[in-house]
Amino acid sequence: MVLFGHSMAINRPDNQQERLDIVGWIVGFVDGEGCFSVSMIRNSTTSFGWQLFPEFVVTQGEKSREALKLIHDHFQCGSIYLNRRSDNHRESLLRYCVRSTRDLRLKIIPFFIQHPLRTAKQEDFEKFVAVLQLMENRRHQTIEGLQDAARIIQSMNRKVPSRFLESSETTRQTS
Repeated sequence: MVLFGHSMAINRPDNQQERLDIVGWIVGFVDGEGCFSVSMIRNSTTSFGWQLFPEFVVTQGEKSREALKLIHDHFQCGSIYLNRRSDNHRESLLRYCVRSTRDLRLKIIPFFIQHPLRTAKQEDFEKFVAVLQLMENRRHQTIEGLQDAARIIQSMNRKVPSRFLESSETTRQTS
């Protein structure tokens, strides 16, 4: 839409300075509210009974839906999910999630390689990339590859010990 000779395209920056502004804003926003994570979940249909589940998530209160829409519109992938709260918060939580490994590889990872994060989340991003590279090379389809992934995953974010590495099945399979 053009009004008084100026573009009113809010979601699609039309000049280089606006694109640079949105890129810097996204990097800062993700530094504060984003997360790169990989979960290992039990799945009896996989060779070793475990599946890797990578995701990029940005959370925000429902009142700030427009912020997540800007990020979604920029990357042109993922979805925004509503997580109704039953705790003492007054508003529901929204999560912008990208779970497609293809979109993670082709859109999210290149963006954050070109525009690095400025907080400790950069280290988690690098570990996230390492796990996705392991998956790309199909190493996660071997017990050794799953163990490598589990070691990386447990060093990310909250540094939760891996149930996979502690499981008796894993111990038996490596013996």
